[in-house]
Amino acid sequence: MNFEQLATIITDTHRQLQQSAVKAVNQCQTIRNWLMGFYIVEFEQNGEDRAVYGDLLLKKLEKRIDQQGLNVTLFQWARKFYLTYPIFARLIDNLFHQIYATVSHKSLQNGGEQIYATLSHKLQYSDKEDDNNEISAEKLLSSISFSHFIELIKIDNPVKRMYYEMLTIQTGLSVRELRRQIGALSYERVGLSGDMEYALTAIRQKIHPQTVTDVVKDDYFFEFLNIPQQRALLLKENELETRLLDHLRDFIIELGNGFCFEARQKRILIGDEYFFIDMVFYHRILKAHILLEVKISPFDHAHVSQLYSYLNYYKAEVMEPDDSPPIGILLVTDKNDALVQYATAGLDEQIFVSKYKLQLPTEQQLKDLILKTIRQ
Repeated sequence: MNFEQLATIITDTHRQLQQSAVKAVNQCQTIRNWLMGFYIVEFEQNGEDRAVYGDLLLKKLEKRIDQQGLNVTLFQWARKFYLTYPIFARLIDNLFHQIYATVSHKSLQNGGEQIYATLSHKLQYSDKEDDNNEISAEKLLSSISFSHFIELIKIDNPVKRMYYEMLTIQTGLSVRELRRQIGALSYERVGLSGDMEYALTAIRQKIHPQTVTDVVKDDYFFEFLNIPQQRALLLKENELETRLLDHLRDFIIELGNGFCFEARQKRILIGDEYFFIDMVFYHRILKAHILLEVKISPFDHAHVSQLYSYLNYYKAEVMEPDDSPPIGILLVTDKNDALVQYATAGLDEQIFVSKYKLQLPTEQQLKDLILKTIRQ
């Protein structure tokens, strides 16, 4: 072993064990918060003096405990966490008995023994296999932090919550990315693909785009515009464009991570004639301009030549030396895949044709798909 090898192996060992330590701390924090929620709910239901504290229980508890981090907000999340995830009871049972075994005699003499005995009895959990309609408690605890659980317990629909649990486990979502996926209605739209593995892979790519293809979706959903189906038939292009920009935050969330809005109806001069690009974005990850054209009709090959002209203009006149080549996205109501393939053949891979929809799949479609995936 030479010096460089020594340095490398020490660095790698430090990194791996440090990550393990962080993971262990996160798991202990999750267990602690579940138990606190359990204690609070038990007291609220069976505490001898619960009526004395009433609605002020958590505030008085914070004042009495007087420890940094143990506050009303955490107690509220802990209580909701326990009520939302009773599945953790079997996992925590063994740990709870350890706590009971090591608790101080003073605590037991002050009535703690009866309380701990009651809690121990309530923590008993059947030994049956986890329901096929649930992700196992072990998997949840080892893969999801409490910060993620705070976002998950805000979701009342159990199937929807299960989808985001699975998404977090499968794609390694950060808390911020989880919020983005919830805000982007990832659950509501994933059912259209009919293939959960494909959907999860696509989401992975959109979260951390590495290539141009990762940035662009096959389907976009503008349900946030709240346009009735009958009204959609009479919609004009400039009206749709205006509505999208009136909901710019939702629109950018739907486009994906990295999009920064630059201009609407960007005017460019080609020869002695002016042209207008519907919308221009800059992608901060790929370092490229994105030219977006919105049509209220199915795909037409003439759309491609128009957008390709705009891309060539941006390459020649706008693109900076450290920029990547511009990307063109054409949004249409429907597309003939074969026609798209022939219309774009021979062009570079910077033009994408995607469909947009104004409605999302039904709740039953989503439930059937997610339960099918969980059972595989």
